[in-house]
Amino acid sequence: MPSLFPGMNPYLENSELWSDFHHRLITAIADLLAPQLEPKYIVAIERRIYEVIGENPLLVGIPDVMIQRPMNAIDSTTNVATLSPPAQPITVTVPIPETIRQSYLEVRKVGTNQVVTSIEILSPVNKRPGKGRETYEAKRQNVLGSFTHLVEIDLLRQWEPLPILETNIQSHYRILVSRSDRRPLADLYAFNLPDGIPSFPLPLLSGDVEPIVDLKALLDLVYERAVYRLQINYNSEPMSALTESEATWADALLKEQALRAT
Repeated sequence: MPSLFPGMNPYLENSELWSDFHHRLITAIADLLAPQLEPKYIVAIERRIYEVIGENPLLVGIPDVMIQRPMNAIDSTTNVATLSPPAQPITVTVPIPETIRQSYLEVRKVGTNQVVTSIEILSPVNKRPGKGRETYEAKRQNVLGSFTHLVEIDLLRQWEPLPILETNIQSHYRILVSRSDRRPLADLYAFNLPDGIPSFPLPLLSGDVEPIVDLKALLDLVYERAVYRLQINYNSEPMSALTESEATWADALLKEQALRAT
């Protein structure tokens, strides 16, 4: 059974599913492209490791522990010291480093191992403020300043989108296709919850036939193989908040599919 949403399924953005979904979608894209690109190219699944502390390292710290002196610690009228009661501990939270492993794809030319195209599916660590976003933005700038094409897929509603110079474009989901020979111009596929996910051509070296990536078909394949319908409670709201109009639309869709109680 494919995902019932015409485009992105917002329930897949929930934290308990996202890591698994991200891994499966990366693998599905690689499996789609590899046989179409041989023998000139290979599709490699690469991994990077982030070590972050909390969702926003700038805001994480150890709270000060304050112990209030008892008012009756000393009886000034008798000059006899009385024993203070034992200090009561305060429960605090200490920052614990979290190691995040994230996969991405590289299309490489056989023989030279030249990275022709980098394919990224953004995760929360790439978008939320903090060290993870800063690290990814630095890597992104390196690619944009090179001869490597960049395909950046953003299927997360939360947090600010990655920067482009046009600030008047409003959408919850985005696919950016940046060809090295057209920079600073790039193709942006912007879409929202009720919309279908656009297909896009995978940029390669000049003169080569570029395969079309049908991301919605891949999402449906992943949804079906992972049996996500048994892991999602459609009677609840998705973790990424919907607008009022989107919530009304989603409610009607779920009820029509008998996945939400009427």
